[in-house]
Amino acid sequence: MSAGNTIKTVFLLTLLTVLFILVGDAIGGRGGMLMAFMLAMVMNFASYWFSDKIALQMAGAREVSEQEEPDLHRLVQELATYARLPKPRVYIIQNDSPNAFATGRDPQHAAVAVTTGIMRILNRSELAGVLSHELGHVKNRDTLIATMVAAIAGAITMLAQMAQWAMMFGGFGGRDDREGNSLGGLAGGLLMIILAPIAATIIQLAISRAREYEADATGARIMGDPSALANALEKLEMGVKYRPMQNANQVTAHLFIVNPFSRGLSGLFSTHPPIAERVARLHKMAMQSHGYGMGH
Repeated sequence: MSAGNTIKTVFLLTLLTVLFILVGDAIGGRGGMLMAFMLAMVMNFASYWFSDKIALQMAGAREVSEQEEPDLHRLVQELATYARLPKPRVYIIQNDSPNAFATGRDPQHAAVAVTTGIMRILNRSELAGVLSHELGHVKNRDTLIATMVAAIAGAITMLAQMAQWAMMFGGFGGRDDREGNSLGGLAGGLLMIILAPIAATIIQLAISRAREYEADATGARIMGDPSALANALEKLEMGVKYRPMQNANQVTAHLFIVNPFSRGLSGLFSTHPPIAERVARLHKMAMQSHGYGMGH
């Protein structure tokens, strides 16, 4: 993992710990703070070792064997060989919305997941472009940080729910009557409920959208055909517009190659770069890179 990703990982783990401690203190004083700290340690461990499994489970992904999906396995193996990566595990998501993502803390523990919808609307070359993009994430060692963001964003959402329940049962205002802070505690609880989901969004956006541009470029080099990925992205944008992912989880939205929601936040607050800009960059690569070829 690069130094930049290492710093981001440490930052996110520290932020998760601080958030848990703050909500523990707000709900239960020093005892709650201690319990929250212990829970944060467990979450930190789980985020590192099991974030890929959490992300796959949240997406409803199921691992498939070579016997079940021989063509898909063959394509993944071919592209992994070109990328000089171990073959990742292969998962299918039973969903008509076309999309895909990669996860795993390192190339030796990577997995790629595709929806049934994407396999229906893309031809082999376009699907290869999408899988190359996902292998680009693996090769660039940013799948760990992305899956950890999903786990941490989910934890922050849980904090907001904890704060809501605490307010209902007087946890914020009544934890220390000697302080005379009941109104302050209530205000703090309201702020926690309002700000926690916003914090989750900010953490998702902390993973720079440049990650997607870089994965596009890396994927194009792996496959040797930037136009195939560009065509796939245009199809995926249209496909998601008409078939947004039902029951999609907002905290895992940034993992997918395109936003799984038909209308997400736009501009600065989008978890994904604009498809038009990504396509334009890929077409520019195609014009400049006549020397590309599979495996080069």
